[in-house]
Amino acid sequence: MVKVRKGMGSDAEQVITVMKNAEDSGFMLFSPGERKITIDGLAKLMDSLNNSLKSSLFVAVDNNRILGYIIVQNDKPSRVAHRAYLVIGVHSESRGKGVGTALFHHVLEWAKEVKLHRLELTVISTNDVAINLYKKMGFEVEGVKKHSLLIDDEYVDEYYMSILI
Repeated sequence: MVKVRKGMGSDAEQVITVMKNAEDSGFMLFSPGERKITIDGLAKLMDSLNNSLKSSLFVAVDNNRILGYIIVQNDKPSRVAHRAYLVIGVHSESRGKGVGTALFHHVLEWAKEVKLHRLELTVISTNDVAINLYKKMGFEVEGVKKHSLLIDDEYVDEYYMSILI
């Protein structure tokens, strides 16, 4: 059974494994092998996020194995303190099994508790599986970032998506 909890520094190695696997899908911001992050560096980032009231990194866990993560990044200026940006990654072996849904359900409840009003993300316009998940969770497309990414020598659009809570 998948459980979602705050990630801890001791989870960093497994989270990096999931991040790298997710990047192999070709749908993440970083190209496969491009991200240079250390276990110590991620552990420090996780501690920093988790020490903030409206930011965090959550992990989906089954039998002590991390299957996915979702980063919630909130900014400090008062005019944007009501919103947070999300980044989600699910290991390829766990996709289509409710892991992403569990992560989103958890974050949506947590966001209400910490009084976030808006969650937002961007997604590559060709990532139909992710777009369908986000829509299922209540996110709506707000706009298009035309030619936002250069992937394999082709310009690709991104969608801005958000949900108000």
